[in-house]
Amino acid sequence: MVEFLAVYFTYIIEKLGYWGAGFLMALESMVAPVPSELVMPFVGFLAAEGKFTLEASILATSIGSIVGSLLSYYMGYLGGRPLVLSVGKYLLLNREHLEWTERWFAKHGSWTILASRFIPVVRHLISIPAGLGKMRLLPFCLYTLIGATIWNTFLLLCGYKLRQNWTLVQQYSHEVDIIAVIVLAIAGVCFVIMHVKRSRVPAIANPE
Repeated sequence: MVEFLAVYFTYIIEKLGYWGAGFLMALESMVAPVPSELVMPFVGFLAAEGKFTLEASILATSIGSIVGSLLSYYMGYLGGRPLVLSVGKYLLLNREHLEWTERWFAKHGSWTILASRFIPVVRHLISIPAGLGKMRLLPFCLYTLIGATIWNTFLLLCGYKLRQNWTLVQQYSHEVDIIAVIVLAIAGVCFVIMHVKRSRVPAIANPE
């Protein structure tokens, strides 16, 4: 299945160029089953071959990520969960994953829009709870742009550097996903520990 998708995605990019890359990354930022690990390394490979430029590739895919994220955001913002679930079933939306992402967003707040771009599954869904939660549009776009651009550029540069071995990036980028999740989990634990310690420090009374 993965091999079939990789062939299909590379065909789209070869035929449509930057438009194809941007289109696929728009789908990747929605609930469609389009892994960025199957798209961005090949874009980097084409840049290494001189068929694309790095700057235009990053721009096109970042715009695609923003467009896809905004579509998911407004799906949740305007239509609510009924619309999300009715449309999502045609895009293989996993209801359990969506509910978990909603709880994660509600618990940790807006910064998750940025962090989720480095977490598998969550990055496909996080825009929906942001819309359901009526998150302000400007911070949403800003966090989405920063996170998506960093992740897209990382995969693109891997494909660019490895060139003929770009398919290996697809294989091992899943391990990078796992490492990113571990790092974020550790950072979250450290944040909680520091917050607890601060809350236990007795407040110093102001002198009268």
